[in-house]
Amino acid sequence: MKREIRKRFGDLTEFKPETAHAALGPDFYDEVQAARFPAQILRFRNQKWAEKTGLGGLDNAAWLNHFARFEPFDGSLPNPLALRYHGHQFRHYNADLGDGRGFLFAQMRDDAGRLLDFGTKGSGVSPWSRGGDGRLTLKGGVREVLATQMLEALGVETSKSFSLIETGEALQRGDEPSPTRSSVLVRLNHSHIRIGSFQRLAALQQPENIEKLLNHTLKYYMPEVGGGDLPGRISGFLHRVGNSLARMVAQWMAAGFVHGVLNSDNINVTGESFDYGPWRFAPTYDPDFTAAYFDHTGLYAFGRQPSAVGWNFTRLAECFVELAPMAVLNDALDAYSENLQPELAHAVIRRLGLKSNGFLSDITLTNAWFKALFETKAPFEQAFFDFFGNDTGRAAKSVAATFYAMEAFAPVRAALKDYQPASSLDHPYFSQASPCTMLIEDVEALWHPIAERDDWSSFEAKLAQIEQMAAACHLS
Repeated sequence: MKREIRKRFGDLTEFKPETAHAALGPDFYDEVQAARFPAQILRFRNQKWAEKTGLGGLDNAAWLNHFARFEPFDGSLPNPLALRYHGHQFRHYNADLGDGRGFLFAQMRDDAGRLLDFGTKGSGVSPWSRGGDGRLTLKGGVREVLATQMLEALGVETSKSFSLIETGEALQRGDEPSPTRSSVLVRLNHSHIRIGSFQRLAALQQPENIEKLLNHTLKYYMPEVGGGDLPGRISGFLHRVGNSLARMVAQWMAAGFVHGVLNSDNINVTGESFDYGPWRFAPTYDPDFTAAYFDHTGLYAFGRQPSAVGWNFTRLAECFVELAPMAVLNDALDAYSENLQPELAHAVIRRLGLKSNGFLSDITLTNAWFKALFETKAPFEQAFFDFFGNDTGRAAKSVAATFYAMEAFAPVRAALKDYQPASSLDHPYFSQASPCTMLIEDVEALWHPIAERDDWSSFEAKLAQIEQMAAACHLS
């Protein structure tokens, strides 16, 4: 059988399949079938991560068999699993959630032994579709590819857009000109276990399953936490989750990124950013900048993201109130808040391409940096580009030099005197006048030729620019 599979799909000897999630049992998922699409046109293939997962040798026909027709990998999940979860959506609890247009397609181990998931978006209906068609628009798929590629290049721990395939259906949507084109996306994630996965079990009053999911998560995603009694395992788990979430939020803030929909079902326990809908990058440092047009109160605005994720983390801790002392839960919640500033300082110093001078110096520069960006309204990404590696000569010649000459930047210039670059600046990327950006205007400009002429050249050129930025800045 294996010889036949290799003949049809290429040499998969480096692909290390897993079925870990299936062992949790049917209380945690529903077996589903993928939709059958009238067309399968490959629009994006993440060759870098295909190579890292042992799938780089798949030809395009084999790629479509797996990631459009969802033919299972030998040794991985025999059937897709639609995962069950609940969640708070804009602070309102929703028990009618779960994978409504996606599923867990396959699992594998990387060379370091980490368990990785291949999850989908737009792969068809499930028991949790709530009357929806289970599909993803092509524009939505393109936006997710752009978000993940840009975020990875900026040093954010994010899911990877692994494959995007146009599927030949006409979809009706209220937020896009319709009918609009359809697609199916495959993500590579380090876990699809969400805060909402635990919330569902707590709402259903299933403490045995909470402990089962906890032990599963520790075994496969946090083995360093170790064993011990139940309160000890809960403490180790929550501290690990809190640390990871603090790092994730800090990376967003340093990247100028606004996720847009920070519901508890969109936060996974490994602290990896994923599921990109109405995301945006902020043009300037504006705490009130909001991504989602339906976020009328700015609940998930740029500057409120640390508190929004902290609120969701508190909902996770509440799932364990019957299983661990309150002191254990409160200690973990405090640790999240305490880690925000160190993680933010680390993320900003890294984005500026500098060697750390220790927390006190780093946080002083970080605070001065954001204060200057706020007061001057200097372009966010341009400023990081101009000061990368503490190259003051480039900043002085920048198109944004007038901003840097303002008094608000004086504390930044003073703090930077003690910093050294973390790597060489000898890369063509830094000879440009402006950085690679992904503002909403950039996204729309990339989409227009696709929608009008099926012209993907600008999209492909932007991906090449992102790759160049990643190579220059060494953040990914």
